[in-house]
Amino acid sequence: MDLDFLHFDATFEKAISSTGFGRFHFSLLAVCGLIYLDTALEITILSFVLPAAKCDFNMSSSDQGYLTAAPMLGMVLGSYFWGCLADLWGRKLVLIASLLMDGICGMASSISPWYPLFFCFRFLSGFGITGAMGIVFAYLGEFQPTKYREKILSWMELFWTAGVILLPLTAWAIIPLRLRYESTFLRVDSWNVFVAVCSVPSLLLALWLSRFPESPKYLLEVEEYDKSLEVLRCMYSTNTGQPPDNYPIISLKEKKRGLSVVSIQSNRSVKCVKDLKCLLSDVWEMTKILCRPPYRKSTLLTCLIQFGLTSGYYTFMMWFPELFHRFQRFEAQHPGQPTSICQVSSVLLDDQGPCDPTIDTSVYLNTVIIGLSCVPTSFWLPLCVRRLGTKFFLVFCLMVPGVVALGLYFVQNSWQNLVLSCVFEALTSVGISTVYCTLVDLFPTNLRVMAAALSLTFGRSGALFGNLIFGYLIDLNCFVPIVTFSVFLLGSGFLCLFLPNTGREELN
Repeated sequence: MDLDFLHFDATFEKAISSTGFGRFHFSLLAVCGLIYLDTALEITILSFVLPAAKCDFNMSSSDQGYLTAAPMLGMVLGSYFWGCLADLWGRKLVLIASLLMDGICGMASSISPWYPLFFCFRFLSGFGITGAMGIVFAYLGEFQPTKYREKILSWMELFWTAGVILLPLTAWAIIPLRLRYESTFLRVDSWNVFVAVCSVPSLLLALWLSRFPESPKYLLEVEEYDKSLEVLRCMYSTNTGQPPDNYPIISLKEKKRGLSVVSIQSNRSVKCVKDLKCLLSDVWEMTKILCRPPYRKSTLLTCLIQFGLTSGYYTFMMWFPELFHRFQRFEAQHPGQPTSICQVSSVLLDDQGPCDPTIDTSVYLNTVIIGLSCVPTSFWLPLCVRRLGTKFFLVFCLMVPGVVALGLYFVQNSWQNLVLSCVFEALTSVGISTVYCTLVDLFPTNLRVMAAALSLTFGRSGALFGNLIFGYLIDLNCFVPIVTFSVFLLGSGFLCLFLPNTGREELN
């Protein structure tokens, strides 16, 4: 090898850029994108389970609200837990563990014959999947050179859209089959099979991810220089087809360290890190760093934005199929009569007949249409994010849905409801992905997943709050939750104005 091309004590940006950009990055995008797709399935799966399972569990609207809140409660408690572990013990290991927990608990929920047991396993499934959602963007972003990072992270939105489309298609293929098996301790219906099928990807993705390396940026941060360099050599070989020994970087430049999570961790023994008291102490130190300058402003803004955005997005996404179902029932009973979301709920509440678990095919079709409406915006984000900037997408994709959410109160038929639902989903889903992209750049490696986890905790708290009040008020005074979520979205859009434009500098 020509010694003129060798580099000693290279910066990480130089090292990651020298690996090239090719097959390794595309493979990593595929597995991370499918993990993000899987989170779309797992988070919104109950939107189709509710209409199908309400007869088996004899659920009222408030019971359905509690059930949709169960995975959100798990996410509230799990977000910070997984984020702490990912910053202390590494991205890959924790990501695999969260996927396995989600898959196993999802499978267990599919054969749960009682409402409390089903509720418990969906809570644990939510606890697991939130780890995958909080870590996958940081894991993917830490393999990317600055030139490609923002665009690669933006392509993740397309996988989320694929998940939103795939979920109703899977439900449409399985739930109407009306499969039924019942014994003393086990009851399996078609919706149980649907839940089981949606749990399989988490297990398969955990196995696939085990073939990928730990983040080289994280390894560098925890002073594992040789391991980080070995990962970079493998990336170089996969991308270029050259032997790993041809990689031109000989050594990596050590970072100057101040008070950080990693300096805290590196001064502890392995035994101490495994000790609960030491772990909690480390978590507390990490949290204090996030709440102090220079990170305090970014931490506060992202937490408040996540609360407002997530409360509106996940609440409406969980309840859209149920609202379509109610519109379909009302229009079948009162053909040609205009109505609204509030009126259709109150009329059906007063006119409850025998419980009917059948979901009309229009509900599946409408949800697929909502997913398809996201395809243009899924391409718009990665193709234009470098030109328009992340701040533009955040403000636009929160302000407009805020107005659209208010407009849901004024719809007069199912078609108007569908159109507004499409606009709402197409833009808010872009907002969700853009927030994750922004978080990767706002915080340094040693705090990145922790900061994302803290903001996710606030976001899932908003989703939990939203599902509880929506399920309770939709049959009593639906104007209040609609206005509340509209204000939350508009407020989050306003707060985005105070965020910096990201994606232009190398990762810290």
